[in-house]
Amino acid sequence: MDTSEPSVVDIDTPYSLNEEQIQQFRRDGYIKLKDVFNRDELERYRHEITRKVKELNQDSLPLEQRSTYGKAFLQIMNLWEHGGLPKEFVSGKRLAQIATQLLGTRGVRLYHDQALYKEAGGGYTPWHVDQVYWPLSNESTVTAWVPLHAVPLKNGPLSFAVGSQSLKFGRDMEISDESERRMDERLKLSDFPIDESPFDLGEVSFHYGFTFHRAGPNKLSYPREVMTVIYMDSEMRLIEPRTQAHRNDRDRWCPGAKAGEVIDSPLNPVLYEA
Repeated sequence: MDTSEPSVVDIDTPYSLNEEQIQQFRRDGYIKLKDVFNRDELERYRHEITRKVKELNQDSLPLEQRSTYGKAFLQIMNLWEHGGLPKEFVSGKRLAQIATQLLGTRGVRLYHDQALYKEAGGGYTPWHVDQVYWPLSNESTVTAWVPLHAVPLKNGPLSFAVGSQSLKFGRDMEISDESERRMDERLKLSDFPIDESPFDLGEVSFHYGFTFHRAGPNKLSYPREVMTVIYMDSEMRLIEPRTQAHRNDRDRWCPGAKAGEVIDSPLNPVLYEA
């Protein structure tokens, strides 16, 4: 007989957002929210997410032999498909509720999740936008960037160009050394403020798919452990892919979805409805 006590961890309870925070997100293209999770909640998921990252990682090259992208982080996609605690975390309603309120939609679907682990000594993450890869019909997308521990400056926290979601420049640039150089030049010319502040334990950021963001190198002796969940409007429709990246994403993350129709595939469940 199982005599273990049930877990008291609950990641479905709502987070209190006010109208000022919602408007700040829509103006700045991102927001960092304190105390979205507590230590016990993060610890419940951190160890299993880390174990799965190590199990599924196939990049065995030494850091010095990798590309800029390879040095930036270990990237493991759709952990939720493996079930267990990663699925429980990605399915949590608290993050999805925040995403829905920030976007102002009736609900949100999962686009996909990804673990982003910046190894000790790992390099910088170039300036980029996420939605360049996504064959989606509108801009109602948001990524929750969830550090599984506090992230000081030397650990490589995510940085944001404030208000950059309004730029049309850079929306066709995949992440690379070139995106770093050209976006950095544009941001300096346009005088966009940069928020490169650290993350406290339990702090989570949310950013639009077209917000410019980057991360510095990890100068510490331990990895930066981050889990992300990408949400889209629950009524999001697939567009006809315009690039190879679009085609790749359609085939992998939206299986069976048809151009012009709501992306209601088995990999895109509705995670929250208001």
